[in-house]
Amino acid sequence: MGQKLALACACALVLSACAVPRPAATVDPDAPPKWYAPLPHNGTLTDLNRWWQQFNDPLLVELIEAAQTASPTVATARSRIVQARAARAAAQATLLPSVDGNATAVRAKQPPTPIATTVTTGAQAAWEIDLFGGNRAATDAARERLQGAEAGWHDARVSVAAETANSYLALRTCERQLLVATRDAQSRAETARLTQLSANAGFTPPATAALARASAAEGAARATQQRAQCDIEVKALVALSALPEPRLRERLGASWKEPAEFALLTVASIPAELLAQRPDVYQAEREVAAASADVGSARAQQLPRLSLTGSIALGKAHAGGDTFDVETWSIGPLALTLPIFDAGRRAANVDSAQARYEEAAALYKARVRQAVREVEEALVNLESARARAEDARIAVEGYSASFVATEARYRSGLGSLIELEDQRRAMLAAETALVALQRERVASWIALYRAVGGGWTRAQQEEARTP
Repeated sequence: MGQKLALACACALVLSACAVPRPAATVDPDAPPKWYAPLPHNGTLTDLNRWWQQFNDPLLVELIEAAQTASPTVATARSRIVQARAARAAAQATLLPSVDGNATAVRAKQPPTPIATTVTTGAQAAWEIDLFGGNRAATDAARERLQGAEAGWHDARVSVAAETANSYLALRTCERQLLVATRDAQSRAETARLTQLSANAGFTPPATAALARASAAEGAARATQQRAQCDIEVKALVALSALPEPRLRERLGASWKEPAEFALLTVASIPAELLAQRPDVYQAEREVAAASADVGSARAQQLPRLSLTGSIALGKAHAGGDTFDVETWSIGPLALTLPIFDAGRRAANVDSAQARYEEAAALYKARVRQAVREVEEALVNLESARARAEDARIAVEGYSASFVATEARYRSGLGSLIELEDQRRAMLAAETALVALQRERVASWIALYRAVGGGWTRAQQEEARTP
């Protein structure tokens, strides 16, 4: 009988290596064979991991680190890693036997025997033998989701870094716009003062003086509005970084210059190589693999299930003044469960798992297409900003020179205030456009940083999992 039981156990172990088929866990990305967008610096770029240091701005680095520490998005991603790790541990536990300890004490009298006291301690073991790989597939799914959660944490950190950098950039741009608006307001105020003196002396019509005062008031209102916008940007940075506002304003007192050069990741000619840099794409790929494993697990539930139980107990019994040792053990039963009728529940579970797999595959393909779009949009915007930079600078220089000449003619009495204000508006628009273009250029680099994964690589993911 013992030989038969051993043979049955051996057969069960062999059968447990079997597995039901499941869908392929990989999906070919819908990526074009090359980037259909101009490559900055002809694609000759360097390292992205230290990209924020290119700004030579310690405050920006400090703000990003503070924002990542305070961000609820990063905290949520960290919590999901812990949950996924626990789910993987629970799934792995199904592959091994479970053992429970027990202890009992019984005192009883059954005539004609005397009063007896029995105390036993023991252990019970149960093992569901993974005949067709259902539990193994569930473990695989949990492992893939853990890897996806780890990549999701990196994606959250990259997103927060980009958001913080954009907010900081918006503030610095606002400060530049405020300088432009302040200079404009001062110029208008000086023109209004001189015009009023001329009007008081009778050399200038009152209507012209009124127009100059209106222009000065308009410039002052614009500067006030711009100052309020800068205060709002500071509030946004405080909320993102959780830094005290007085400390942040003190640190913001230093002047800021747009970095002249940017060093980024090498822009490959094959999108698949670059898309591997995105943790969200990797996370979507892992979800496809997990959904594929779920299909295998659901299909295994339609097949026979084999379980083995056993127990061992040691104890003592005391009756009629005598004490006896009690030892019991058992192996079995070796139970085979055959699904016969469940009203379609298991088949429905397979259909549901298959549908989730197809959904995950579709979402993965969509994520790849979105990644391609984001990279190419960033490249287009970056090249556009670069191409317009020289024209915007020439426009500012030209309108500024024209305004200076027009102002000189106006003060000498050879020009009109209306002509002067027209030139002033043209110069203000050109200066504002140049500052906005400088912001657009840096914002495009930040968008490209975000689009190519912020320096994260699959190699880092593998290293993080290596004990």
